[in-house]
Amino acid sequence: MAVATDIFDLTGKVALLTGASKGMGLAMAEGLAEHGARVVVSSRKLDQCEAACEQINANCGTEAAVPVACNIGYKEQLEELVAQTRERLGPIDILVANAGVNPYYGPMSEIPDSAFDKIMNSNVRSNHWLAQMVAADMVAAGGGSMMITASTGAFMPSLTLGTYAISKLADIALVRNLALEYGPSGIRVNAICPGLIKTDFARALWDNEGAKRNAETNTPLRRLGEADDLKGIAVFLASPASSYITGQAIAVCGGTHMWR
Repeated sequence: MAVATDIFDLTGKVALLTGASKGMGLAMAEGLAEHGARVVVSSRKLDQCEAACEQINANCGTEAAVPVACNIGYKEQLEELVAQTRERLGPIDILVANAGVNPYYGPMSEIPDSAFDKIMNSNVRSNHWLAQMVAADMVAAGGGSMMITASTGAFMPSLTLGTYAISKLADIALVRNLALEYGPSGIRVNAICPGLIKTDFARALWDNEGAKRNAETNTPLRRLGEADDLKGIAVFLASPASSYITGQAIAVCGGTHMWR
């Protein structure tokens, strides 16, 4: 007997993703497009967005993905990103706020104010702005799904990534408040918390023998994460399959944070 998969069907839905030209963001964009959504792929560099869209369109059909460059640190650029998404694809049903920065590695006692501000503004304030900008479409439609990429780093202190961890815990708090405020309108809001994933963004943390050995020894699934490991959670949270899930921080970490 054939099993119906309509519960994961995103046909006709419009998804906007930031930080989506490579790594986890690209994998999530691919997953959404493969399940029928039309996606806007956004990051700072247009040529990288265009290359990502070519890859998605080759697999999912012409115009499954369109590129729009945007620096999330600037409110006017986010407003233009949302406007272009609506103009080119229509009202927004799905938001994946995946873009983030970490310009500083070291103790918080030595972080420059400029780096602290950049981390908090890009990782938290920009997500607040973007959520408010797309909410009207979802309210009008009677529902929608927002996802913000946080991190398992939010669950513990760090001697080298403290401010980044603070920003990601703040993202989880943002998700919970958005879920509470927009729940009556049928809008679901959740945080995705990746563990150590093999992406360019996290290369300093995994591209060494110690990290590889630690993953193969201490991670319950005995490996580092891959960008494609984020595909399924994005499709799940975007689709009717997760219709009663909101305000959650879901770890995608191979089991490293099951005890937190």
